[in-house]
Amino acid sequence: MNPKQILTQYWGYSSFRPLQEEIIQSVLDGKDTLALLPTGGGKSICYQVPALTLPGICIVISPLIALMKDQTEALVKKGISAKALVAGMGHREVDTILDNCIYGKIKLLYLSPERLLSPLVQARLAKMKVNLLAVDEAHCVSQWGHDFRPAYLQIASIRKFWPKTPLLALTATATEEVAADVTKQLLMHDTRVLRKSFARPNLSYQVKNTEDKEGYLLQWIRKNKGSGIVYVRTRKHTRDIASLLARAGIKASFYHAGLPGEERQMRQEQWMAGRIQVMVCTNAFGMGIDKPDVRFVVHMDMPDQVESYMQEAGRAGRDEKPAVAMLLHNRADHIELLERINASHPPFEDIRAVYQALGNFFQLPVGSGEDTSHDFDIGLFCERFQYKPAHVFHCLRVLERAGYVMLREDMFQPSRLQFLLSRQELYGYQVSHQSMDAFIKLVLRSYPGLFDDLVPVREEDLARRSHLAPQQVRDALTRMHKEEVVDYQPRKEIPQVYFPKERLHEKNLHIPPEFLKNRKELAMRRAESMIYYVTSVTRCRSIMLQAYFGEKDAKRCGVCDVCIDRNPLQLNDIEFEQVSGQLKTLLKEKNMSLSDVIQHIEGSNQDRVIKVIQWLMDHGKIKHTRENLLSWIS
Repeated sequence: MNPKQILTQYWGYSSFRPLQEEIIQSVLDGKDTLALLPTGGGKSICYQVPALTLPGICIVISPLIALMKDQTEALVKKGISAKALVAGMGHREVDTILDNCIYGKIKLLYLSPERLLSPLVQARLAKMKVNLLAVDEAHCVSQWGHDFRPAYLQIASIRKFWPKTPLLALTATATEEVAADVTKQLLMHDTRVLRKSFARPNLSYQVKNTEDKEGYLLQWIRKNKGSGIVYVRTRKHTRDIASLLARAGIKASFYHAGLPGEERQMRQEQWMAGRIQVMVCTNAFGMGIDKPDVRFVVHMDMPDQVESYMQEAGRAGRDEKPAVAMLLHNRADHIELLERINASHPPFEDIRAVYQALGNFFQLPVGSGEDTSHDFDIGLFCERFQYKPAHVFHCLRVLERAGYVMLREDMFQPSRLQFLLSRQELYGYQVSHQSMDAFIKLVLRSYPGLFDDLVPVREEDLARRSHLAPQQVRDALTRMHKEEVVDYQPRKEIPQVYFPKERLHEKNLHIPPEFLKNRKELAMRRAESMIYYVTSVTRCRSIMLQAYFGEKDAKRCGVCDVCIDRNPLQLNDIEFEQVSGQLKTLLKEKNMSLSDVIQHIEGSNQDRVIKVIQWLMDHGKIKHTRENLLSWIS
């Protein structure tokens, strides 16, 4: 089948979104391709369709466990064979999946970049017939990217297994500098760069400076109907804001990584179905969610960088109908943001001490622990070693970027089950264990494929069908696991720390000082760009965002708060910029009277110059001095 036929058969669409078809064709032509698509641009289709078009298997590398799970589950529901290798899986399960990729009919294998470090994985990958290597969130491969992951540098090392296989790198948040570094680090050759404009004509970017954020939010949501997302920074804040909205009669719920996995899934489904209007959440919400009719996204707190803001705000209006991205801020937010950047870059001595404490906490001898995951009670850890949770979190993030550990806050794994005996052997077990016979038959009826693979199961469902208590079901499965009848992996719902490499002695832990210094300076520059975005009152929001990502010929959107305010002036972009630019140059040199200013402005008539001056005064860029002269406010 050709790509369009595959798109129609599996996704039900009659045509591709803009740029998708060009990206797919580039891959089918065997070209290394860098695709820059804004959030909601349909990145996954760009590698899933070629994976089904070509013989062999597609390897997808992604840092987002939740997204990998969502995508593999969605593909399986469509009848497409897909698997994911994530931290926390046992060696037997990993071994089975890799074997099925080599000898079975799996079309897409998702794995984290850290999995590439495993010799077992690399040895098996070399035996696979790979039709495409897809790198999602490709900005992570660049040291200039906002979420640099050293493990991504391993991707280049596996290209030798398939020298003629194309590589597709995808990202929604790459500046020109990052894009150039991605192609270099991934050893991409004769690369086709396909970029979709970051302009979202239907999305109205708005910024509001207010000291009463909660009051403003309440009034604003009452006026803005439809489904929405409200982003906040802390878990406590999600509960507080959701309660505020609920008390006002707005159907709202909250979501963060600390909720039990099943609770998160239930709330997400309620919001997707429209039973909840507003989801108040941390940035743990949104990855992989494809809800086209989100009418607004509100940020109650300033993101650390423009990249994060664009990704989260871009979840509004994917159906191309009018939508709003609102950001609330005040002066205190700017100070807090810069302080947060300082706090999130701890000194090396602190990072090394936390790493040492982790090894002791998990009782890992030096030289052990490679490719192992450990349940992590951060409260107990902080109590035992006298640390503050925020400080530990920041140290772990640096250790993660340096490739020593990984923190999985959202490490929810449903219970999984596989029968290890053959059908004939199992029949013999049932005959000799009559008390288990009915239960085993019920399990086999409830979940197909239990002899072939680890299958997600719900103990509560089995309990309801068997008229047993959930704990009795767990006890029965645990018993069979001990007897090696089944492989039973009970669900996990607490954070985990994963060690991609063996525990080192603290003196061998090496993070170059220049790496820490560069990361902090980069974070500061990004924070300052974010502050510039919210404080600017004269430039179109869309132009600012597009310029940040290297688009030089962006047009005024006409629908952001700045443009709406400027539209009554009836001045085109060029004339407004010419007049305001001259005013800035004149008034920065010296204060001048209105009549003198008008005489010095070229290329526009007096009425229009006065309109621009009045607009700039209204927006705090020009003021009158005591001598009644005009002065530019820097």
